[in-house]
Amino acid sequence: MKIYEKSQVDPSLIKNKTVAIIGYGSQGHAHALNLKDSGADVVIGLREGSSSRKKAEAEGLKVLAVTEASAAGDIVMMLVPDELAGELYESAIRPNLKPGTYLAVAHGFNFHFNKIVPPADAGVFMVAPKGPGHLVRSEFVRGAGVPCLLAVAQDPRGDTEMVGLAYADGVGGTRAAVIGTTFREETETDLFGEQAVLCGGLTELIRAGYETLTEAGYAPEMAYFECMHEVKLIVDLLYEGGISNMRYSISNTAEYGDLTRGKRVIGEEARAQMKEILSEIQSGKFAEEWITEYKCGLPHFKELRREGENHDIEKVGARLRALMPWLGESKLVDRSKN
Repeated sequence: MKIYEKSQVDPSLIKNKTVAIIGYGSQGHAHALNLKDSGADVVIGLREGSSSRKKAEAEGLKVLAVTEASAAGDIVMMLVPDELAGELYESAIRPNLKPGTYLAVAHGFNFHFNKIVPPADAGVFMVAPKGPGHLVRSEFVRGAGVPCLLAVAQDPRGDTEMVGLAYADGVGGTRAAVIGTTFREETETDLFGEQAVLCGGLTELIRAGYETLTEAGYAPEMAYFECMHEVKLIVDLLYEGGISNMRYSISNTAEYGDLTRGKRVIGEEARAQMKEILSEIQSGKFAEEWITEYKCGLPHFKELRREGENHDIEKVGARLRALMPWLGESKLVDRSKN
């Protein structure tokens, strides 16, 4: 695995180019503001009537139509949702790219699954921060950074890797680590992590634990604290020093319960499902399912979202978090700004 050093960065590869950020959501706002603070010339490409326009302009960023931003950019970074990217690229970006443009993404989904086919003369790279955009921005502001993955899919002039590295440096990646990968590896591992562990696996584990306790007659508040609230403590310990660090920090009773009961919860059936999920990702089945869901108007997605938002743990959690106003003092997500 290749790990890039700060000494390899040539900042001029970003500072003498116009970077067009297409989209101003979680990743978009972070990339744009970090690059601006790093001295890059940044423009934002948004659709007509976008609710993000005022947020971007309030930060002193120049906002253009997607077609205009795509034409202006020496580097065009697409930071729109995966399900929108293919159609937007064909209708508003591809026809307006200058010859020799660098086309970039923060997730390889559309390139790996051939939803976007770039022109042959474009350098194509990926800079994928390993964290949500809100963290990418907050870490940068405090002088730190979020690790980034760097991959190159097309390199017609032999300099795409170094341009990508300069971009990663501009968003703060070299303050932590920039690690080389491929579009395939990033896409498939990212989707698997989201589905099986970080989002799908974790949220269902939390809800299953909450439901097990409340159905057994325990107070919802107690179930919330044990199965939701204290997750942050454990995750912080894992983030800081790995599983052994977490086990060192908890009681012997908790560690023994971890070591003897964890594999009963995540047993062979769960591992078999993980392998099936990975296979669906690798074959492209999940990608096709998701794009078809989008093209049909997202009916199942919206139904599942409503179901999650109406779960009892959300209501109990909102009530308990209101008793702890300090939780919002340094919050990562401020919907009025990002």
